Amino acid sequence: MPGDAVQDGDQVVVEGLLGVEVGAVDDEPGDGGVALCHAYGCICAGVYGGPVTTDKWAQWLLTRRDGNSATLRARYAPELAAFRDGVLDRAGLEPDDVVLDVGCGTGLIGFGALDRLGPDGHVIFSDVSPDVLDECRRTASGDGRCSFMVASADDLAGIADASVDVVTTRSVLIYSDRKAAAFAEFFRVLRPGGRLSLFEPINRFVMQRRPDDLFGWGNSPVNDLIAKVGDVYRSTTEETTRPMTDFDERDLVDWAVTAGFEAVELDYRAQVDVPAEPIADWETLKRVAPNPLVPTYGEAIAAALNDEERERLDTHMNALAATGTPTRRTAATAFLRALRP
Repeated sequence: MPGDAVQDGDQVVVEGLLGVEVGAVDDEPGDGGVALCHAYGCICAGVYGGPVTTDKWAQWLLTRRDGNSATLRARYAPELAAFRDGVLDRAGLEPDDVVLDVGCGTGLIGFGALDRLGPDGHVIFSDVSPDVLDECRRTASGDGRCSFMVASADDLAGIADASVDVVTTRSVLIYSDRKAAAFAEFFRVLRPGGRLSLFEPINRFVMQRRPDDLFGWGNSPVNDLIAKVGDVYRSTTEETTRPMTDFDERDLVDWAVTAGFEAVELDYRAQVDVPAEPIADWETLKRVAPNPLVPTYGEAIAAALNDEERERLDTHMNALAATGTPTRRTAATAFLRALRP
């Protein structure tokens, strides 16, 4: 997870000065029951009676990335499904493959892989968070094709050399200070002919083009207030979130090649000021944290603004939500696949 270290990977939109996971509001489809939980790799309070957790990665995945809103989860489920399918389509899965899902989070990729494997296939769910692995165990419901391991992307010591057919990750390397080491570990655990398939948001792109556009509104009458909120994130989280912005798509290719991979292919997509969905509910958005390492928007607003300023910001944002004013998306993402010779 978190990485994958979280994982999983993406806020509503990757914007501005924050290191954010693309499509981070996700892996749960809502109240669809166990079948949908399996399909989306989710943790549904309606199914399990509500999770109990203590670590920051699990807290973010369960409540803070979507404000604990079923509406937001459902709204962004299609985008998450597209990321999942993009990783798995590039993995070239065979029915009896052994898949290592690094930074599995709530299992978006891992459970998607299970659906594509046969009875002799196997998925190893790996994450730095024991709590999210516990939730994956619950979702797996005793499926013998699943195993679970606490590990970081850059130290997979529990996995033997040349023992898996496929390594997958999604929004994992953005939390790692040792990205090159992670690629070396991916190479080590793969059998000859094994495949690597990963997805990462390229937050450096956003930082270079729209570093201060926190909510995707561009110029607005409350830019002074948004700047103050942005200063809270800068002053309290800049070093913590540095790994989320210290690389780009070219680095991913370089690390793969240096690790020894061949047939390296990268699919890159960039967007600048593309019209996007409006903020449907400002109060819900204030409960969202853009990634596991930073405050929610509401917490940052409370720290940055006085009562009068908060009222002015709330009035403006609620008016935009009420009129359905579109936001603007600036983001970049990359899928990479490679072969271990």
